[in-house]
Amino acid sequence: MLFGSCSEYNKILKSNDYELKYTKAKEYFNAGDYYKSLPLFEELMSFFKMTDKGEDVYYYYAQNQYAVKEFYMASYYFKKFAKSYPNSPRAQECAFLAAICKKELSPDYNLDQSETYAAIDEFQLFMDRYPNSNLVDSSNTEIRLLRAKLEKKSYESAKLYYKMEKFRSAVIAFNSTLQTYPDTDYKEEILFLIVKSNYLFAINSIESKKVERFEQTIKSYHNFVDSFESSKFIKQAENYYNSTVKELTKIKENSVSN
Repeated sequence: MLFGSCSEYNKILKSNDYELKYTKAKEYFNAGDYYKSLPLFEELMSFFKMTDKGEDVYYYYAQNQYAVKEFYMASYYFKKFAKSYPNSPRAQECAFLAAICKKELSPDYNLDQSETYAAIDEFQLFMDRYPNSNLVDSSNTEIRLLRAKLEKKSYESAKLYYKMEKFRSAVIAFNSTLQTYPDTDYKEEILFLIVKSNYLFAINSIESKKVERFEQTIKSYHNFVDSFESSKFIKQAENYYNSTVKELTKIKENSVSN
């Protein structure tokens, strides 16, 4: 049976009967035999290009690329379909699927996020083009998920500076995360780590820099408490604050005695 099936498929591939190929390609696709339908649709693309079947073949070819997880190719052909057949009832669906393909190409947060930015742009482009689409809500949901990945990357990158004891860089990076993502779920921990990083940066500084840096620790402490007065980190933050006040007092006393 397997041999017969392969033999039949090979005959279809070699056939010059393009109507048969068209029928069989759709049959294979609808049956989930995507690796059989793909070569047929690829050949049919050029043959039916200027005919009334051209749109149908193009659509199935893009869907076939998506089905075999060739997301770069699928995104390209979905996007091109929407441009080539703007009045087609499938144009909106294809424009949305082009963005979905970009989302599928978005890697884990710890890798380069160029594809994530591209996916966000593609969803935004879809909503600009089809503002009344029933897929707008889905697009906004996808954008939120993609932005959450960028947010996590920003947070983890800042935290890496902290773990490497590069406290000044950590503070800069944490503040950058807050500026870019002011409503981030990591805000409480970020504000606390800014206090801690400022303190550790100050305590390990040369004497001439300590006052300025301890004062920055106090500022960051007040900023943290104002935002999260009942935080689980509050006791630790108070310890850094109290230690900072003591250090500043010592410095002033030494300055007077000298």
